Amino acid sequence: MNYFSTNRKAPMVSLKEAVLNGLAPDGGLYMPEHIPTMSSDFFAKLSKMSFQEIAFEVGRVLFDGEIDDATLQKIGNQSFDFPVPLVPLDDATFVLELFGGPTLAFKDFAARFMARLIGHAIADSNTELTILVATSGDTGSAVAHGFYNVPGIRVCILYPSRRVSDLQEKQLTTMGGTITALEIQGTFDDCQKLVKQALVDPDVTRVLRLGSANSINIARLFPQTFYYFFAVGQLLNRGLPIVVSVPSGNVGNLSAGLIAKQMGLPVHRFIAATNANSILPEYLAAGEYVPRPSLATLSNAMDVGNPSNFVRMLELYHHSVQEMREAVCGYSVSEEKTKAMMREVYEKYGYVLDPHGAVGCAALAQYRAEHSEERNIGIFLETAHPAKFKESVDEILGEDIQIPPRLQAYAAKEKHSILLSKDYAPFKSFLVNSAIGGQLG
Repeated sequence: MNYFSTNRKAPMVSLKEAVLNGLAPDGGLYMPEHIPTMSSDFFAKLSKMSFQEIAFEVGRVLFDGEIDDATLQKIGNQSFDFPVPLVPLDDATFVLELFGGPTLAFKDFAARFMARLIGHAIADSNTELTILVATSGDTGSAVAHGFYNVPGIRVCILYPSRRVSDLQEKQLTTMGGTITALEIQGTFDDCQKLVKQALVDPDVTRVLRLGSANSINIARLFPQTFYYFFAVGQLLNRGLPIVVSVPSGNVGNLSAGLIAKQMGLPVHRFIAATNANSILPEYLAAGEYVPRPSLATLSNAMDVGNPSNFVRMLELYHHSVQEMREAVCGYSVSEEKTKAMMREVYEKYGYVLDPHGAVGCAALAQYRAEHSEERNIGIFLETAHPAKFKESVDEILGEDIQIPPRLQAYAAKEKHSILLSKDYAPFKSFLVNSAIGGQLG
């Protein structure tokens, strides 16, 4: 299968080229020329399949023969060696816990798979690849762990200064080895803009082979489809429509779910659950896309004012807001509602939500209030362990939640980052000089 740029001004490329390039030379995002569908036989056995089996079967269809079966199976088995629980709150509401990986965030699914995929792609070459990644919190640490000391790959993480939690920052800045952390005096959108500029800057790409591990890279989205198949497969025998609420920032996670839906996954409706950065719900309501500077919130990983993957959503639905509305609805959740939902779920079920999961849960509740005539099964995604936001969670719940030992270990480590302004010139200079003087890693 070939991949085209959403800007339509670059040539079609293979999967390998799309993955290694990250961003098309015209600044567009790569998309497959068509979305394949899963067979009826696959859905007949879906409820009995393990996560690794689902990853292999869905991956075979998505990658369309560009990765041999043995390699694909090995990559999946190594990447997904942690639990993916679907936890019931009640008979009709389920939490998909996606924080079982090494950095306790859903980004581990894509980062671990992607690291092995890229490692496989460059294994027989003398290529040294520098991965650029912008993060609003969890992406950076997942990528750092996924790519740590992978031969031939160095990683440069850009994160917004003072806009990530203390533990998130420690995860980003204490790896060392092949990982370099750049602390940018700006927002996530500023970090993302810097990455996109560098990827298409000939002065930089002449001296460094660059790639991206953000969800602008199609390799990030494909492995995220797997957990939608896994979760929905466990509920198909309920005989009710399934609604999935996705905490949404850069909308890569949501885009992956929509790809799964177009592959045949029977999801009645996806919910784009945002915090105050409500660009997508506003687009779905009014039909006009109006990006703006992001606002800082409790659910910081979703603080995105110009989500990159929106262009992929447009491609999936032929640039028609009406078509998109048939698959997706959107809700913006305030800080007060986020906190109230965290308290409500804790008091009613004894379950501790992180702020991002709380946004997903609150949006699901809003959807149900507006569709009270509809009986459904609801799934919302819990995208990070609540201990990553311990200070906020403790204050909201009036509790002292426990920090898992693997997360606690970061607290005592020393932060190492390079502070840069949000302007492109200093970042460009850093990259060019790193190629000459070996600053990275």
